[in-house]
Amino acid sequence: MPDAISLGLDTSAAHCAAALLRGDRLLALKHEDMARGQAERLFPMLQELLAEAGLDWPALAVIGCGTGPGNFTGVRIAVAAARGLALSLGIPAIGVSVTEAAACGLPRPCRVVLPARHEQVIWQDFGPGADSLPRQDNCDALPPGPPPALPLMPLAQGIASIALSRRDRRDLPRPTPIYLRPADAAPARDRGPVMLP
Repeated sequence: MPDAISLGLDTSAAHCAAALLRGDRLLALKHEDMARGQAERLFPMLQELLAEAGLDWPALAVIGCGTGPGNFTGVRIAVAAARGLALSLGIPAIGVSVTEAAACGLPRPCRVVLPARHEQVIWQDFGPGADSLPRQDNCDALPPGPPPALPLMPLAQGIASIALSRRDRRDLPRPTPIYLRPADAAPARDRGPVMLP
C-alpha cells in the first residue's frame, strides 16, 4: 500500500532518532545525539515529528524499531516504546536490526560497519552466501569480505522503510532486543531484603 505511513524509531546508540515515511517518501526525520535521556526524549520527539508532518497517531499503519545490537538500555527503550504504541494503536510493530537498516537500499553483496563501545564495531555482511547475523569485533579483527559501505539513508529512515515492506507479514515475531554480549551492569553483591510472610 503506497500511501501507508510508517514510523521508524531508534535509540540503540548514543542518539534518539525517528523518521516518518508515506510509502517511500520521507515526511519527517529527527536525530539528536545524546549519551543519556533517550527514554525522556523519545515520546516528545515522536509528537514533534508527527506535528511537523501534519499527522496524528491514528494515521500510522506500522511502527518499526531498531532492535540493536547496540546500547543495552537504549535497545530496550525503543523496543518497549514500539510494542506499547503498536498495542495501543492496533497496528503491527516490526523489529529491524540496525545493521539491516544501515544496509537498506545498498547493492548486494555489501558489508556494513557501525561504531560500538570500547573501540569495537558492529558489522554484518549481506548478499549471497553471507552470514545472516550481526557480529561485534575489534576494528582491526574483521575477516575478509566486501569493503564497508556507507548507509544510503539515516538508520531511522531505513527502519521505517523495512517495517513498511514487512507490514503485511503475519509470521513475524514481536520486536525483541538483539544483544551480542552481556550487559555491563552486574547483579548486586548484597543479599536482598528478607521477605516477611
